[in-house]
Amino acid sequence: MLIAQVTDIHLGFQPDDPAELNRKRFDDVIETLLALNPRPDLLLATGDLTEHGAIASYKTLRAICESLPFPVLPALGNHDDRKNFRAVYGEEHCTDGFVQYTHEAGPLRIIVLDTLDEGRHGGNFDAGRAAWLEAQLAASDKPTIIVLHHPPIESGNGWMTEDLDAEWVQRLRGVVSGKPHVLRLVTGHLHRAIVTSWGGTTLAVCPSSAPQVAIDFRELDPDAPDGRDMIVAESPGFALHYWTGRDLITHFGAGGEHPVLARYNSRMQPTVRHILAERIGAHWGEG
Repeated sequence: MLIAQVTDIHLGFQPDDPAELNRKRFDDVIETLLALNPRPDLLLATGDLTEHGAIASYKTLRAICESLPFPVLPALGNHDDRKNFRAVYGEEHCTDGFVQYTHEAGPLRIIVLDTLDEGRHGGNFDAGRAAWLEAQLAASDKPTIIVLHHPPIESGNGWMTEDLDAEWVQRLRGVVSGKPHVLRLVTGHLHRAIVTSWGGTTLAVCPSSAPQVAIDFRELDPDAPDGRDMIVAESPGFALHYWTGRDLITHFGAGGEHPVLARYNSRMQPTVRHILAERIGAHWGEG
């Protein structure tokens, strides 16, 4: 099973521009996903779907997603507006007033969390949402992916990171820890590809389809702008989570055109044969 992920689309950053950069970058990712063979079985859209939470932006996004040959599971980020999202998408994805729900994806179970705290850049996960997640995890021991926008981690980047002592981080950790059927937490928000261990499982941050955040591990002084790079026009990113039947393997990719340096032809055939023969030999104890 192949699950694609796109995050931090930020549609509507240039609301009156028909050639909006973020729309073009999102289209490049979608075009790349559609060209995959096999195609993804579903797509996770993990928050900051829009820049300003505008109804027009949600209508645009919904029209794009409804044209795709696989289902799209949305989550909300800090740039989203819960009320406007629900006005366009209805109540299908809502529980207790939040955009949180479960989705049965063949051999896997996907739980989408709502970590939006309107007016704040960082996340939130209150006691009510925690109780809901606890109940969902207790309801089935099926291999599970938890989807949320805000990663509860210290990223190393001084302006795009989380306080590990934040109440919501500790609350989420308390729910997830000790649940061996949780395969992965998949998130967005940081506009970079990041992987770490967390709460007894693995957490993967998807790079954004909108422009990326520059890598910089220096301390940052809010009172002393130092001219460092902050946003960079790297290629629009996405993630692919591949379920082998035993493990969940996460890949990161980029949309747009890329030069092809080698194809599977007669020149590459000896290399392919050597690699596959080595692997088969090892499988049968001959290597």
